[in-house]
Amino acid sequence: MAVFTRPRQAFVIAGVLGLALSATACGTGDDKKSSNAGSAECAAYDKYEGHDGKKVSIYASIRDAEADLLERSWSQFTECTGIEIDYEGSGEFEAQLPVRVDGGNAPDIAFVPQPGLVKRFADAGKLKSLGADTKALAEQNMPADWLKYGTVNGTLYGVPLGANVKSFVWYSPKTFKEKGWEVPTTWDQLIALSDKIAASGTKPWCAGVESGDATGWPATDWIEDVVLRTQGPEVYDQWTTHAIPFNDPKIVDAVDRAGSILKNDKYVNGGFGGVKSITTTAFQEAGLPVTTGKCAMHRQASFYANQFPEGTKVAEDGDAFAFYFPAIDPAKGKPVLGAGEFVVGYADRPEVQAVQTYLVSAEYVNSRAKLGNWVTANNKLDIANVASPIDKLSVQILQDKTGTFRFDGSDLMPAAVGAGTFWKGMVEWLNGKATAPVLQGIESSWPK
Repeated sequence: MAVFTRPRQAFVIAGVLGLALSATACGTGDDKKSSNAGSAECAAYDKYEGHDGKKVSIYASIRDAEADLLERSWSQFTECTGIEIDYEGSGEFEAQLPVRVDGGNAPDIAFVPQPGLVKRFADAGKLKSLGADTKALAEQNMPADWLKYGTVNGTLYGVPLGANVKSFVWYSPKTFKEKGWEVPTTWDQLIALSDKIAASGTKPWCAGVESGDATGWPATDWIEDVVLRTQGPEVYDQWTTHAIPFNDPKIVDAVDRAGSILKNDKYVNGGFGGVKSITTTAFQEAGLPVTTGKCAMHRQASFYANQFPEGTKVAEDGDAFAFYFPAIDPAKGKPVLGAGEFVVGYADRPEVQAVQTYLVSAEYVNSRAKLGNWVTANNKLDIANVASPIDKLSVQILQDKTGTFRFDGSDLMPAAVGAGTFWKGMVEWLNGKATAPVLQGIESSWPK
């Protein structure tokens, strides 16, 4: 699951000061083109010149404080080039984008978090293929594993932008140090640690999948991570594309492996109750007990850093941090589950192509990273520009050439399954229904 309403903490004072300095450096924005154009500050944008006074509309799901960061991240670009970016963020983005596109009112650019939606628009002939400059820069700066998710029938339509890493287990470094617990680096060590913690009287795991209409999605991430670890990327790809059935024995094995933790009364649900309490615990609250000693570990994505209360030190020596969700079969490599969004164009005017090219450039990704609360798989990102420890760790994982990245499986599946029966099936499973009938039900729902 890639995008839902996920409350974010207010950015830290340093971030706010950085924004103020950025705004000062870029001018007031009253003029279409800054008087600094042609100056040293604008030298990096010379390649985008020639579009002064043109407007480009962008539509996405990014709102509130994050939207402010987003707009500031391209402020110098707009000042130096004279291109005006008209940005709109909406909580109804995923429902409204198809309405706008099908109604002939498409934005110039959209940030789409689901590869399946990119494919839908491409198959319908609604998307414009990338310009030559954008395509060349994307192929230079982005890993092939990411580019394939923006490619439909051999044509690259979507440029990867922001990203998150889902293969994380949150814990309290302070608690681990006090208890003498070691961060596990293998699956066997993870289970041995879980047993040790359970024997001490503390529940080793806490979890929660309640998320309004999207209840169930955190459990699908668990299954996807375990499929990658037990079966490898090839089987994962077969599963998400329905080349093998949803209830294939390989998938049954992975679900039962996840269940050895999630459906184990000795392991869960610290701070909330028994196994069934997972389905009624909000995902935003689910990991908070790691900082109060009521549970030891919580598997959730990098963005969970924003759920901890203000004042929580999220760092390797802090109140909360995360470690890589260990591999199960070393022969399957070092799998990484994640998500993100793709920049797609519904128009191919020169100024639209210029913005698309800029968004995949080193200048943009480093400008955005300096504002905080953001990572990308773009290999031109200088990790020195990433302040948050968890974001640094995420970038290291994304840039690790020995890792194998796969996109969130439920976002790759048809919406009726990935955002429907898969979510609902996981709730039934956590509430006690056996694996076989749950997976059979999901398999039966796959569009014919």
